[in-house]
Amino acid sequence: MVSTFHGLETAKRGMTTQQLALYTTGHNIANANTPGYTRQRVSFATAEPFPGAGLNRPQIPGQLGTGVEAGAIERVRDAFLDEQYRSENTKLGYYSSQSSALAKMEDILNEPSDTGLQAVMGKFWNSLQDLANNPQNSATRQAVASNGQMVAETFNYYYNSLERIQSDLGNEIDVTVGNINAIVNNINELNKQIAAVEPHGMLPNDLYDKRDLLVDQLSQLVNVKVHAVKPKQYGQASPQAAGLYEIEIVKADGTSYGSGAKLLSVNPADGSATVNSLTVKGSNGTGKPLEGNVSSITVGEVTINNLEFLGELGGLIESYGYKLDEDTKVSGYYSDMLEKLNNLAKAFASEFNKVHRQGFDLSGHKGKDFFEFAEKAAKTLKVNKNIMNDGSLIAAGFDADVANIPNDSIGVEKRESLLASSGNNSNAFRLANIMSKDFSQYESNVTLPDGMTNGSINSYYASIIGDLGVDAQSANRNKENVQVLVDSVQYNRQSVSGVSLDEELTNMITFQHAYNASARMITVIDEMLDKIINGMGVVGR
Repeated sequence: MVSTFHGLETAKRGMTTQQLALYTTGHNIANANTPGYTRQRVSFATAEPFPGAGLNRPQIPGQLGTGVEAGAIERVRDAFLDEQYRSENTKLGYYSSQSSALAKMEDILNEPSDTGLQAVMGKFWNSLQDLANNPQNSATRQAVASNGQMVAETFNYYYNSLERIQSDLGNEIDVTVGNINAIVNNINELNKQIAAVEPHGMLPNDLYDKRDLLVDQLSQLVNVKVHAVKPKQYGQASPQAAGLYEIEIVKADGTSYGSGAKLLSVNPADGSATVNSLTVKGSNGTGKPLEGNVSSITVGEVTINNLEFLGELGGLIESYGYKLDEDTKVSGYYSDMLEKLNNLAKAFASEFNKVHRQGFDLSGHKGKDFFEFAEKAAKTLKVNKNIMNDGSLIAAGFDADVANIPNDSIGVEKRESLLASSGNNSNAFRLANIMSKDFSQYESNVTLPDGMTNGSINSYYASIIGDLGVDAQSANRNKENVQVLVDSVQYNRQSVSGVSLDEELTNMITFQHAYNASARMITVIDEMLDKIINGMGVVGR
């Protein structure tokens, strides 16, 4: 037989379950604007019916329902959208860091403009043309020296500014590495808290949200793959339990580096964890990339020998400069640009000096080096201080018969001949023609850097600026395209996991009415029981 009080228990379960759903709805509403929060819902399930199957069951016509019960309070989340979002977020971090670095480079070079290197060199070439037209004019000679110094200072400014930004990128790499390691440590701490709850059959949804938010942040910095691990010794964990997160850095195509570059590894037997720090070292071995090009990237004992992991860190390293094991030379936007500026300055100054030494000044002496520079030509380039102080030392004259005779060894008669024809301007024209002179026609004892076999000073510099413009435009375009994808995936993810106040208010009214109906059911049953208890057995009184 069914218990007389069966209906009270059924109604009570209805009230309890609807009340739990109302509380969960209130929690959703309260966290509608909380970053990373995933809406929750109570999973309703019918309670075990009465009676259960068995030989000694009460003889009633079928099983009688016993109401509702809360199966679990679970998050509404799509794991596929999470993975898609993190993949696109990694690309966004990569292209954003590249775009920012290249934008700073464009601001420094500032081409085309009236103050850029191209304009300054144009003034220098023009002043050489003026010198050729009037080689005896002291003001014209001083203009050549001053414009030459402007060219040198422009090279110096470019190099020093780019070097300073490169140093800032190195510091940013250090900060990014620190952020990655800090986030992984925080994920590990959340794993510990989750491991203290899940074995008891409960779902720590809010801890799940905090952990997933950290993984989202980590995905912007570096390309990661998440493995959920449920240890074998894990108590009475619910089937819906998410388990413990294992974090691995992977290549752009999702494949592993060797045995696996795991920032956080979890033992599948007992759930114990190992945190492996990410380390980026510079070529000087101090571990600080700002003191040398990036030479190694390691996660624990695993070495990452390429940059196929995208993310903000990958973009920063590619912008800053790196020379990993399989690379034959230093690569990277800033390292390449500094090298190209050095090559340009060295080739320009070397050829100019060589031609200048073949000419004669106003005193009939052979020319000296017009420019002075050290190993880093673009950083150290300057005009010879003697020429800056005395423009008459500029060798504007030229005589092919004595061009290769050492300085001050031309003899009295030849010097007198040159002095007599002080209007000689042949070497000024030769100096001015260096602007468009092909590298293949440079003097035989001028050693050109690699990659400067064809073209001229003008065309080489134009190609530098052209390549920079293409790279910057490509990074910006890729950033904009990926941003659209990130926004689209995030919209889809929010449509599943986000809190809709309209929907929650509708649920609140639904659960309220269900609660009230269950309460009304108890009132009806109470009236029925009152009739049984107080009304039966009083017939005839």
